[in-house]
Amino acid sequence: MTAAQLAAPTATAGIHQAGIMTAEQARDPDYFPGLAIAIPLGIQHVLAMFVSNLAPAIIVAGAAGFGFGSNDPGDLIYMIQMAMLFAGIATLMQTIGIGPIGARLPIVQGTSFAFVPVMIPIVAGHGVGAMAALTTAAIIGGLFHTCLSFFVGRIRFALPPMITGLVVVMIGLSLMRIGVQYAAGGVPAQGTPAYGAGASWLLAGVVVTTTLGLSFFARGIWSTASVLLGLLAGYAVAAMMGRVSLAAVGTAGWFMLPSPFHFGVQFSLSAILGFCLMGFISAIESIGDVSAICEGTGGRRATDRELIGATSADGVGTALAALFGAMPNTSFSQNVGLIAITGVMSRHIVTIGALFLVLCGLVPKIGAVITTIPIEVLGGGVIVMFGMVAAAAVSILSTVVWTQRNMMIFGVALSLGVGLELEPAAVSHVPETLRIMLTSGVLPAALIAVILNLVVPLRPVVTADEVAA
Repeated sequence: MTAAQLAAPTATAGIHQAGIMTAEQARDPDYFPGLAIAIPLGIQHVLAMFVSNLAPAIIVAGAAGFGFGSNDPGDLIYMIQMAMLFAGIATLMQTIGIGPIGARLPIVQGTSFAFVPVMIPIVAGHGVGAMAALTTAAIIGGLFHTCLSFFVGRIRFALPPMITGLVVVMIGLSLMRIGVQYAAGGVPAQGTPAYGAGASWLLAGVVVTTTLGLSFFARGIWSTASVLLGLLAGYAVAAMMGRVSLAAVGTAGWFMLPSPFHFGVQFSLSAILGFCLMGFISAIESIGDVSAICEGTGGRRATDRELIGATSADGVGTALAALFGAMPNTSFSQNVGLIAITGVMSRHIVTIGALFLVLCGLVPKIGAVITTIPIEVLGGGVIVMFGMVAAAAVSILSTVVWTQRNMMIFGVALSLGVGLELEPAAVSHVPETLRIMLTSGVLPAALIAVILNLVVPLRPVVTADEVAA
């Protein structure tokens, strides 16, 4: 949450002053405040997550070799559409619920950044054909995640803030290079004089500057949607520089239905293991988001039914999305922060936002417009987003008691996780399944930290008075 957001007057305060909604109604997930309030707040939720929801699909397509700059953007447009469509469907699972699936709380689902470091080694340089192994593994991982949801209370002890913070750090560090690469011109420009040119950095700089300015000095929706507005500013500058082509928009259709097994089916043990292990991490992330909504806005503890429902919706949403060629889904923490800002806990508001996402996902021209964004403009937005991921990790780690034991566990896990990702050739002699997992960055760091934290005994904290005695 930014300083501007913290300083901004909440929407609830205005609502209370107008006598439209009581404090009890604002904290009631089942209360519907009326369309006049629900529609703008629902759209605000979409604006807060829109860019973050699309970025993982764009990054994975780029790593595979059919992303920005490729001759045929059709599969990229399809992935963008599916990211919007199934983010909306998974959100509806959370807000409306299907039997035991869904928390029936205002939880916004979207494409997960956490899985990106695991997905990139699977598809890197292998083209569209590699997507079959990725989506098949995501289906299995999503089903595993669903089964895991019934044991969330028993496994939470294994992931204290030191480990969850480490995982978030690794996600941010693993992706920062991509942001800079995009800002410099992207993979297609590498090895040419255009890579790192001043014009590229100008476009990225416009996005970063606009985003920071709105985030720090604007109020309300202008601050909440600062990344999206920053991208629009960069896009406008790029258009004035003649860097925008709308040819793909003209050829794109007006309506599209998702196709099952769009990328085919292929079983990869390394990919399946990677998705199952990351499902464990994603489940804990969802628990944290549900707890934050219930305790921060609702003033109560989350029930077991809400925790199980939220994590099972994560898993089912991931499996369903992957079935149609989309990326894994998870709850979006930035929207949890938005609920804290508005103070309105109505799940029906988020339902309206989810319906808007579903509508966008069925219109290919929207995806085609997104593919016209120059990669340098996207790079500016990605730099901000990944920086915020790392900053969120620092916030989590600030709650850790940094004893020598904890520092050693964190340091060893971080060192090996980052080192193996930067130097994948160091494990070139191990089997391919293990190599892909070891070079993902996130997985080795998380596994090493979890194992060490469980087996290394705790040492009593010695106070200064005890040392003096």
